[in-house]
Amino acid sequence: MASRFLTPKDISLLALLSIYCDAAVPAEGILPVLGFIARHTGTDATKNAPDPQQRFQKAQEAIDLIKSIKVFEPLLQPYHAAVGLPGRRLWDLFLAKLWAIDSLDALHQFFDQLPSLLANKEDIRHMAEAESGDTTGRNFLTTSSPFGLFARRAHLEHSRLPFFEAATLWKDFVVYRQPTAGAWARRNPSSNPSFFDRVLEDGVVEWGGRATFVADIIYGDMNASSIPISVNSLDGLIEYQVAQMQKYGVRVPEELHKQFAELLEASRANPKLSHYLKFLEAWRSGDYPTSFDYLHQYFDYTMQNSDREHYHYALLNLAVLQADFGCHKDAVSTILETIATAREKRDTNCLNFALNFYYNFGLQHPDLVENVESSSMSATGRETLEYLKIKAKESGMWSTWSHALLSEAKQGLVSGDSVATALEKVATSSHLVTEHGLTNMVGTQFAMTIAFWDRAGVSFLSTMLCEVFLRCHAVNAILDDSLKITCRLASLLASKGRYNEGMHLLEEVGGDSLRTWKANKYWQKLRGLIKLRRDLHRNDLDGAEYLLNQILQSKPDDLEPDLVFVVDSLHYELLIRRGDLQAAFTKVEQLISGTQDQDKDIALRVRLLLMKAHLFQKAGRPQRGFTIVMRAANLAWKTRLMNLLWQSIGSLADILNSLGEFEAAKDLLLVIIPRSLECELGYFVANLYSSLADAYVGIAGKVGAPEGHAAARARLEHLARAMEPLKRAFDYYAMMDDVQKKLEVTAKMAMIMRVRGETKVADDLAAKYLELRTGGLTI
Repeated sequence: MASRFLTPKDISLLALLSIYCDAAVPAEGILPVLGFIARHTGTDATKNAPDPQQRFQKAQEAIDLIKSIKVFEPLLQPYHAAVGLPGRRLWDLFLAKLWAIDSLDALHQFFDQLPSLLANKEDIRHMAEAESGDTTGRNFLTTSSPFGLFARRAHLEHSRLPFFEAATLWKDFVVYRQPTAGAWARRNPSSNPSFFDRVLEDGVVEWGGRATFVADIIYGDMNASSIPISVNSLDGLIEYQVAQMQKYGVRVPEELHKQFAELLEASRANPKLSHYLKFLEAWRSGDYPTSFDYLHQYFDYTMQNSDREHYHYALLNLAVLQADFGCHKDAVSTILETIATAREKRDTNCLNFALNFYYNFGLQHPDLVENVESSSMSATGRETLEYLKIKAKESGMWSTWSHALLSEAKQGLVSGDSVATALEKVATSSHLVTEHGLTNMVGTQFAMTIAFWDRAGVSFLSTMLCEVFLRCHAVNAILDDSLKITCRLASLLASKGRYNEGMHLLEEVGGDSLRTWKANKYWQKLRGLIKLRRDLHRNDLDGAEYLLNQILQSKPDDLEPDLVFVVDSLHYELLIRRGDLQAAFTKVEQLISGTQDQDKDIALRVRLLLMKAHLFQKAGRPQRGFTIVMRAANLAWKTRLMNLLWQSIGSLADILNSLGEFEAAKDLLLVIIPRSLECELGYFVANLYSSLADAYVGIAGKVGAPEGHAAARARLEHLARAMEPLKRAFDYYAMMDDVQKKLEVTAKMAMIMRVRGETKVADDLAAKYLELRTGGLTI
């Protein structure tokens, strides 16, 4: 049976602490030694390490210390002992302390001497007078210090041990210390640790050859001893794993997890928290039935003891689990029961968490929540947000308050409310995050700010914030936030044609971070979407369709909300490039009808309107999209969606070109192109330059009769002006690696050169066209 607190590694730490109190640790070794003791006595939790790799390394060190005494050697070997024989290392002094405990009686004496390490009133007075030179030459531990508390608890726990457990502790210590027997014998030839127990060694004369037999009777097979670990240490390791998955959303590395499992199996104790750990492991790995089983095991246990008041937390965990695995109706009923139970028990913390979850769930599945609100007394979304803000502020739940402010800002942007008001909410949330050090909210704060600047058409700020977060804040952020911002930056790079850089950024995501089922699924889908976009631009339509079919195998509810429209838009683009305009029109109409009765994002509606107008242009009837484009421009202007506003005006210019209003189209394009360059949307800017070239060509076609020399000169000038935007459009299409568009632009330039009479240049462009076409087909 595992000890409640004491293990051999605690005895070793106490021995090292007594060496420090004897002033035997040199000055250069004090910080490393005390830091080592602090890390393994609960005063320096591994979860506080800033870097995930450091947290894993500290946890690995804790396991190694439980298993083997060899962890002390690299720490103590480099330092010379400040007292004792010259040339002796701190490691030698440590071994002397351990091997001085040569019997069960000596172990009792060791623990009985622990109170002498603590400072009494006289010692405190001497420490206060240390400046006058009146010192005792020893270091003392104050009773309220972390090390003093550790020594006091060790002494108290040992005094409470029954004889059987004390004897078991002694046997475990003998096994734990045994690997140092050779080193101790080499440094102390006069000592012969052939017997680990002085009582047995003294009884050799009396017992003779029966001494070994007596040792076997008393100690049995020492090699078959299990790994000694206390319930306290086991709870600490389990809490560490739970904290990794709850606070950071990551599972510990697989090798580390196996060692945790071995320690849990080796100890005969079965802490109730282990059921919750197994539930989290199954949940994060995507094992749906097993996670339910372990969740019920954990909370069924709590219902049988004094923890029955935590029943509503079981419901909260169950609701989150059901939502993650797609059981949305069950999740709604469970979270409503959680809210009712938390209100009944007056648990403000659980109630706020449940309402926060219910509100965000309602944003993703408004149809389910709308049915519930219409048939019950449940509050609406805005009422829930107001309640969350007030109660979170009253109870000091700063994370919930900050999250409620961000949710309110997001809702304002989605519904087209004042941009200034939304930005004010973001600034207030940022102040809370900074003032109260809410490191777990930094990722959410950055994600909201990145989305805001992206909607405002200032794309370079979005890219900059992504890079700032990944360089400065990712180590302390939740895995989901880090992964989504990494994927956001990869998408921004892909939108500029830097596909390899985007894929390389995704490949750099650590393998341990992707051991969670949900994160790995999101990562794989985004890699597939970047490859799909690249294949579309390279005119590899078969490869693009294969990737799209794989992605569409997932239900829309299984996709993250930010990926649903990306998949739909790429599907639409594939249909356009296939020439299946009827299917594309049907899909766009279906998407538009889905945004009529629900409170969808206003930006989504504008994009769908532009897609419909683009379809009319592809079908040769651009004039039918005039009213649609004007509606899109009106909505974009009211909600300050600047990048969509410029796209709407670009579509309007195409319609004007089709109506023969080339001068008006040219004037519009010359105004919006500089603004569009700020959005860093290469594909859209290339389309604008191509439309500008069409306007110049149209103006050239409307210049007087060909007999006049002035008219001919003016026509040639306009054709010459069309070449510059075509070259710029070609550069942007080349940056995006769009083969089909490069062919179209090259054909336009060749035709212009032939009309101008520059036959050689036109032939070169025609040859380039054939080269591009051959290369594009072989991609």
